[in-house]
Amino acid sequence: MGYEKDHAAENFIVKLIAEELQSDPFGRKMCTRFPPEPNGYLHIGSAYAIHTNYSVSQRFNGTFHLRFDDTNPLKEDIEYVNAIIDDIRWLGYDPGEYIYYGSDYSNEIFEAAVTLIKQGKAYVCELSPEEMTAYRGTLTEPGQNSPYRNRSAEENLELFMSMKKGVYPASSKVLRAKIDMASPNINLRDPVLYRIIHAEHYRTGSDWCIYPMYDFAHPIQDMIEGITYSLCSIEFKDHRPLYDWVLRELKIEEPPRQREFGRLSLTGVVTSKRFLRQLVAGEYVDGWDDPRLPTIRGLRRRGFTPESIRSFIEEIGSIRTQSTVHISLLDHCLRQDLKEKTVSVMAVLQPLKVVITNYPEHETEMLTIENNSENEALGKREVPFSGTIYIERDDFMEQPPKGFHRLSPGAEVRLKGAYFIRCEDVIKDPVTGEVTELRCTYDPETKSGSGFTGRKVKGTIHWVTAAHAIQADVHLYESLLLNHDIPDDDSGDWADVINPGSLVAIPGALLEPYVQDVRPEQRFQFFRHGYFSVDGKLATNEKLVFNRIVPLKDSWGKSLK
Repeated sequence: MGYEKDHAAENFIVKLIAEELQSDPFGRKMCTRFPPEPNGYLHIGSAYAIHTNYSVSQRFNGTFHLRFDDTNPLKEDIEYVNAIIDDIRWLGYDPGEYIYYGSDYSNEIFEAAVTLIKQGKAYVCELSPEEMTAYRGTLTEPGQNSPYRNRSAEENLELFMSMKKGVYPASSKVLRAKIDMASPNINLRDPVLYRIIHAEHYRTGSDWCIYPMYDFAHPIQDMIEGITYSLCSIEFKDHRPLYDWVLRELKIEEPPRQREFGRLSLTGVVTSKRFLRQLVAGEYVDGWDDPRLPTIRGLRRRGFTPESIRSFIEEIGSIRTQSTVHISLLDHCLRQDLKEKTVSVMAVLQPLKVVITNYPEHETEMLTIENNSENEALGKREVPFSGTIYIERDDFMEQPPKGFHRLSPGAEVRLKGAYFIRCEDVIKDPVTGEVTELRCTYDPETKSGSGFTGRKVKGTIHWVTAAHAIQADVHLYESLLLNHDIPDDDSGDWADVINPGSLVAIPGALLEPYVQDVRPEQRFQFFRHGYFSVDGKLATNEKLVFNRIVPLKDSWGKSLK
């Protein structure tokens, strides 16, 4: 095929494949695959694996397959299948027509097992699961042969056929490969190839009651589809000898090759599907699409863009081992993607009423404000202004410390896109002493864009007009876990490690009327607060709900978390 080794800076997987392809080991096009089990939703680690397989296929002008590893009817569901397809397309790794299901190869996998039985390479074993574990040995001690290991091929074939017919109860018998119980690689100590499961399958119904193990089905499925490279995460490295053994014993010419890359984890988030399932089942989170989870569904609902996720993965590059990346890199990629895409609007999360006493009563004027200071192409908008507005409560202090450049008694600030105002009086609740209203005056000569060159002010604050404000609920997020801890047992009890401040729901936030007709997942920058997205699950025609995707880098974004 003549692939050139001209990419010295390429990632190690591409380098490795380019070197191997010099000997033309395949008489077919490059073909990779991503094989998710449809028993849950994709997460950010899945996206890394998808990207690795997809990008390699593109690099060598090949094809990329999505194949569902659906050989366990006890856990799988069409709901997950549809979600996985949708998420992969949303990410930008569309497999097009190349969508396959492992269950469609049931006959071929069964015939492969029969071939191994006839060759004396597989046998039916009746050890219980506990006995099989005991016979398996340890990392330092060899295993023991099963007492059923030396059955004849004829007897094994008869038993296997009876397994297929549903004669035996679940877990009473398995089909095992006959390899080497003394192998230093435990995966080669007569691994299970088939087990009995009496359950309806979401695609094949009750056609089968025996199902292959992934390590057996995987290489056969790859062979059937013409896969050239099975790119797996690093935990499958010790499984590679079994992958090769299956293909070798079946005498497959030009067999696909398994190669491994590092597994991606993020600080402060759970990327184990088992743990994610515990969080969902225990109702510690609001489903698989909870914005605090690193599932693709959760990231989408929170407001992340596919471009930012792809950029994040490309920034990481190819990793060889288990690697943990700080989540701030994902946030950075999101900011870089959105900074020139989004309209910056004013949103007051903790409103404080301001009455401008010298502004003409009952008058409203329209002020022109730019939509994005970094992208003129996004244009400008008209924002209503009148004598009663709301500002952020944190933008006022009665006794401000040194360096506080916002509003305080006698101090002057600029209202974003509007005028200078000066605080003249502070109204308080007579019982609690809480500040309930500010009385201010404005200087009509200081209108933004008017060419005013007089006195300067150091602070600019945002605002919304009382008569035109749109009310919304706003959700702010922190890490789901306290100190990034995960329970060290399998109890599923997360109560002590969940961060109680991971979700802060703020009702009654006020936004300028520009957001009145938003659509689900539409994104904005809220001036000084960060980037936000409409929550497609919770927002309705009657109530807007915004999720903060990520705060701004500056200290204000951090202080308002």
